[in-house]
Amino acid sequence: MTVAIRLAVDAMGGDFGPRVVVPAVHDILLRHPQLEVQLYGDQAEIKKYLTNFSDDLTSRLHIHHSLESITMADSISVALRQKKQSSMRLALEAVKHKQADACVSAGNTGALMATAKFVLKTIDGIERPAIAKFLPTSDGGLTCVLDLGANIDSTPEHLLQFAIMGSQLVQAVNPQVKSPRVGLLNIGSEEIKGNSTVKEAYQHLQNSQLNFIGNVEGDDIFSGEVEVIVADGFVGNVALKTIEGTVKMMGQIIKNEFNSSALTKAQGLIAKPVLAQVKKRIDPRRFNGAIFLGLRGVVVKSHGGTDAVGFNYALQEAYHEAKADILTSIQRGVCAHLAAAEAEHNASK
Repeated sequence: MTVAIRLAVDAMGGDFGPRVVVPAVHDILLRHPQLEVQLYGDQAEIKKYLTNFSDDLTSRLHIHHSLESITMADSISVALRQKKQSSMRLALEAVKHKQADACVSAGNTGALMATAKFVLKTIDGIERPAIAKFLPTSDGGLTCVLDLGANIDSTPEHLLQFAIMGSQLVQAVNPQVKSPRVGLLNIGSEEIKGNSTVKEAYQHLQNSQLNFIGNVEGDDIFSGEVEVIVADGFVGNVALKTIEGTVKMMGQIIKNEFNSSALTKAQGLIAKPVLAQVKKRIDPRRFNGAIFLGLRGVVVKSHGGTDAVGFNYALQEAYHEAKADILTSIQRGVCAHLAAAEAEHNASK
C-alpha cells in the first residue's frame, strides 16, 4: 500500500505532550489508511500511550527519539540556539528534507514560528509568514482569517501578501471557490476609515487582481460575506482571543442559567438535543489548527491546552493541507500576482 501523506508530529509540545498527542494520532491513523505519522519526542514517554495501537497502526507509526523539548517558557533564542535537537526542531527538519509532508506542533507559538522560518525559509515573494485559521460562519461555511499573531507591525505590502496567500489557500482547499472574496478588517466599512497602514493596504488590495470587496468589521467575521479576512497580527490575535473568550462565556452563562432551578433543569433536558447541536457547531476544538502560511513547507500549530479531540482536528488540518498541496498553489499564486503587479507598475511609468 502506497503511503500518500506523511505527518511529522512534535509529541512533546503543548500542556500535555504525549498524553494528548498519541491518542489523537491513533484516531487519525484509523481514519486515513494511507497516512503515516512520525512522532518526535521522548520514546519512553510516547510508548506509555501505545497500548491500544493495532499492528497495522503501529506499522504506520515511526518514533524518533529526542530528549530535548521546547517549553512554553523558553525564549526564541533558547529554542533556536540551545535546543537544536528538540522534538519541534526535528519535526520541522523532516519537512525541510522532504521526509514528511507537514509538521504539527502544540508547542510555544513564538518558538515554532521562529524555528519554522529559520529551518524552512519563506517562499519567494513573501517577506513574512502569517498565521491563518478557518473560522465558522453563520451559514455553515468557513472564513480564512489571517494574520492571527505572527506579525504585530505589518506594512501595507505585508497585508497584500497575506491576502494573496489567504486567497490561494481557500482555492486550494475549496476548488469550487474560484475567486475568494477578500475583506480588510477595519473599524468601519468606509474607505476613509482606519490608520495610515490600513488605508494604504486598502489601495494595494483594490489595485490587485484579488476579489477585494473592501473593509469589513469585527461583526462580519462570521457573516459569510467573505472567504478571506486580512488583518495585522496584533489586531487579528486580539480578535481571535476575544472570540474564544466570548464562546467560553456564553457556554458558561447557558450552563448556569439551566442549572439555576429545578424548573430550568427540566427545561434544559427538553432543550438538550438542540443545545448539543449548538455546542457541536461552536466547539473550538473543531477549528483547532492554525496554518503558518508563507513558509516552504506546511506547518500547523495546535492550541497548547487542547485535548486529544482538538489535537486530532489539528492533525486533520495538516493532512488536508498537505493533500491539497497548498504549498504549490500558494507559490504559483504569489508568483502570478507579483508578476501582474510589476507589469501594471511598468505600464504606468
